[in-house]
Amino acid sequence: MSLNTLTATLTSNKLTLPVAVFGMMLGLTGCNNSSTTEESVDAETTAVSTEESVANDGATSTDGQTITIYSSRNEQLIKPLLDRYTEQTGVKVELVTDSTGPLLARLEAEGQNTPADMLLTVDAGNLWQAAQQGLLQPVASDVLAANVPAKYRDPKGQWTGLSLRARTIFYDPSKVSADELSTYADLADPKWKGKLCLRTSKKVYNQSLVASMIEHLGEEKTEEIIRGWVDNLATDVFSDDTSMLEAIAAGQCEVGIANSYYYGRLLDEKPDFPVEIFWANQGTTGTHVNVSGAGVVAGSDNPDGTLKLIEWLSSDEAQGIYASSDKEFPVKEGVDESEMLRSWGPFKKDDINVQKFGELQTQAIQMMDKAGYK
Repeated sequence: MSLNTLTATLTSNKLTLPVAVFGMMLGLTGCNNSSTTEESVDAETTAVSTEESVANDGATSTDGQTITIYSSRNEQLIKPLLDRYTEQTGVKVELVTDSTGPLLARLEAEGQNTPADMLLTVDAGNLWQAAQQGLLQPVASDVLAANVPAKYRDPKGQWTGLSLRARTIFYDPSKVSADELSTYADLADPKWKGKLCLRTSKKVYNQSLVASMIEHLGEEKTEEIIRGWVDNLATDVFSDDTSMLEAIAAGQCEVGIANSYYYGRLLDEKPDFPVEIFWANQGTTGTHVNVSGAGVVAGSDNPDGTLKLIEWLSSDEAQGIYASSDKEFPVKEGVDESEMLRSWGPFKKDDINVQKFGELQTQAIQMMDKAGYK
């Protein structure tokens, strides 16, 4: 897609940005350590739409309306949800996908001229950062207040979690017994020397995990744990959770830490995948959970319509799709989990307010760098 075509697509009902500025934004990459993509995402704009309007589940028909989403979510994971919303309401959804860092830089450069209405991204740390940069606007919603527990929402209403993602321990059952496992901190014990695999510290998921540990355990103890992890590594850190899980399956290491939905997607492809899940910290704080979520962009031309879409994403129907298609846990309490998620058994979740992941992110990054966690 040419720059002129992309610019024309994105600036409907907006002032057209100067080509030089827009070109600069498209070239921005990885501007900070918290930037993340889920897998690989297509940076082109993809229209997700249908012409049908089907009233269902309280959705209101608004034919002719378009909502533009800047998203770091993998398109194939979020598209079934957005397609369903279009079917019910007639609202067309346009996706602009990229990693979080470039999207935030782009929103900042575009300012009030942005074509974006919603930011859809992963990890509370990223959502917190967007709010700190003034890129999101506060909204008041009784629906979100009812559907999403306060610990998964911004207290000022600038963003909300929409799905839960558990980051926990995985192991090779041919070499490790579940009885040998307990906490994230225990993986720093010398008994795991040469047996541990980890994803890089440069990804926000591990930054948020370490931030939660700082909150619970303090700086000194957390740094000690991270140094123990580094000492116990079986090999270099991995760029993504999927590769790390496959390394356990291949015998390269025996234990590791990953988000559970990556494991679920591997099981979909390989039902006999020889790795097991273990819920960490069940006798202490509970397993670390984070969110994917969204907020209304400060420069949105359609904040009311955007809020309605976000509210729908917190509904029973949408939450069920998150669980079945994306292998993520519903953020709304009482929604049935998918058969696969139920098969992993119930677990205690960390009760920390996810806002802390953003507040302690810089501290976590500095600590991991100091400890030699690459």
